[in-house]
Amino acid sequence: MADDFLSPVHDEDGAPFWEFAAHGELRVQACADCGEPRFPPRPCCPHCGSFATEWRPTSGKGRIWSYVIAHPPLLPAYAARAPYNVVVVELAEAPHIRLVGNLVSGRDAPVNSVPGDRIRIGARVQAVFDGDGMPRWVLERS
Repeated sequence: MADDFLSPVHDEDGAPFWEFAAHGELRVQACADCGEPRFPPRPCCPHCGSFATEWRPTSGKGRIWSYVIAHPPLLPAYAARAPYNVVVVELAEAPHIRLVGNLVSGRDAPVNSVPGDRIRIGARVQAVFDGDGMPRWVLERS
């Protein structure tokens, strides 16, 4: 976990997300009754109150909704990697679902591999997964 800042929390509701991610799949929890996708995972549908869930595959495509470039001063463990980006990505299939991660130049590239001046709100991105199954994002080639 060379570039992981925080370890994922594997709670009962979110564990399937990480299991799919470990196999290179970006899936989101959805209500098996009304069909509404939701994130973060939780036991009850906020739309209809059902406890029936399923995990739907996504294309892994989205757009950068927001981002920040972290600069020192930071916690000492993170300072050596700065500046690095943190992006918020809205998923193509469900724009109300937004995931946080890093924009990188390739699957196993470091979190500071994309210069801040290359990041644009609205840029199309694709999910990739590092060797530990951590979702990250790369710019989609047009």
